[in-house]
Amino acid sequence: MKKEDIQKHELVPSHIILKKEEVEKLLKTYHITKAQLPRILIDDPVVVAIGAKEGDVLKIIRKSPTAGISVSYRVVSKAVL
Repeated sequence: MKKEDIQKHELVPSHIILKKEEVEKLLKTYHITKAQLPRILIDDPVVVAIGAKEGDVLKIIRKSPTAGISVSYRVVSKAVL
């Protein structure tokens, strides 16, 4: 049985692993720490598919009928605190 690419499903938003420099800029811009970002579990199917590791910050881009495009950020975590 052929395994489908979860990222190609129309209901799954785009997930991008940010580079270290991008994370630093994000945290500085919003005056926050990584601990203040929402979390996404390390065993989330998209996290597994893109090969993200614990501590990585993901940029999630969703299409929205009202906002056009919505961007959010999450840090990969083993457990939600």
